[in-house]
Amino acid sequence: MPRDTHEITRDDIISLKDYESIRKDKRQESILRKKFRRLAIGPYATIQFESWESMWLQIQEMLRIEKGGDEQLTDELAAYNPMVPNGSEFTGTLMFEIDEEVRRTAFLKGLGGVDKHIHLIIGDQKVSAEPEQDIDRTRSDGKASAVQFVHFPLTDEQARMWKSMEGQVMVQIDHPNYGHAAIISDECRRDMARDLD
Repeated sequence: MPRDTHEITRDDIISLKDYESIRKDKRQESILRKKFRRLAIGPYATIQFESWESMWLQIQEMLRIEKGGDEQLTDELAAYNPMVPNGSEFTGTLMFEIDEEVRRTAFLKGLGGVDKHIHLIIGDQKVSAEPEQDIDRTRSDGKASAVQFVHFPLTDEQARMWKSMEGQVMVQIDHPNYGHAAIISDECRRDMARDLD
């Protein structure tokens, strides 16, 4: 299976015509998987744990929308491959969502440095997130980005604990202005365990 390489290559990308023929099914698969891998953390935060498949679909969708050809493909692979789990980590897209713009802006201004306050709890062990290094996700005025891309690097022991299905696992945000945690379901845990090979 291509996901075992932990990288999406040009050979994995199919033509726009071929993609159109399977797009409906692939998007339906994605919706079902997201039900397992998307988790609300408190009232405003949601994390989507990414996978080879979710990043592959994102690349295919971007190519479909922009139709930028080979040059665009190079850029999309560079942008999305870092978020493909490497076999000893989980990756996630964390989003803060408030519909009303004034409230959202005020909320995000109080959330600077939130990327240093995101953790996975596996039994009695805490795995702190490492932000994707593409750009700084907190502006100089202290306003956090509404979207954070994070990596959770696991030790061999933490990976073993995750796969064992013993104990409880959760995701936690412990920022002074936003402190919430959510238990990760067994279904999500089993699906994410596929990323640890």
